[in-house]
Amino acid sequence: MAVNLQKGQKISLEKEAGGALSRVTMGLGWDVAKKGGFFGFGAKSEAVDLDASVVMFDDANRPVDVVWFRQLKSKDGSITHTGDNRTGAGEGDDEQIIVDLRTVPVDVKALVFTVNSFTGQNFSTVQNAFCRLFDTNSGKEIARYDLSVQGSHTAQIMAKLYRHNGEWKMHAIGDNATGRTFDDLMPLIVPHL
Repeated sequence: MAVNLQKGQKISLEKEAGGALSRVTMGLGWDVAKKGGFFGFGAKSEAVDLDASVVMFDDANRPVDVVWFRQLKSKDGSITHTGDNRTGAGEGDDEQIIVDLRTVPVDVKALVFTVNSFTGQNFSTVQNAFCRLFDTNSGKEIARYDLSVQGSHTAQIMAKLYRHNGEWKMHAIGDNATGRTFDDLMPLIVPHL
């Protein structure tokens, strides 16, 4: 059973997964909120382009690499983004980032996942937004975090995967922010490292 994370909560990935993990996937999903209409008839929705990104940090809290829609694979090959969804249409995950925990370089201590509205709409235009982490090999969901706190923010620092005493852990950050790309969020990410 997946853990429904609360803002600020930390978990051990291996404990929640029930054993050693080799690959995990961070899935991001959302739907566009419908506006207008009379009793739901004639309601309209406009495409919202949310983008998932992950920034890799070393022990000195310096960014080492980033995976996002403009760079779908980390330079070392340990992290892969499956591609950009520009509408949120469809069921399940709209974007995924796959992490091979075994091959993440040893000098990388943290992976920080962000979501940004590239088109600039704020989160009041989305509903059913979530991020989830699952075992890539088995498909078993480990943790889920609800991002549907609607508001005027255009981005969120979702979560951090980090090494602690030789084990991977997850911290649900959930801090709202403003920005079209991960780069706009860097000053807000650093305090979480």
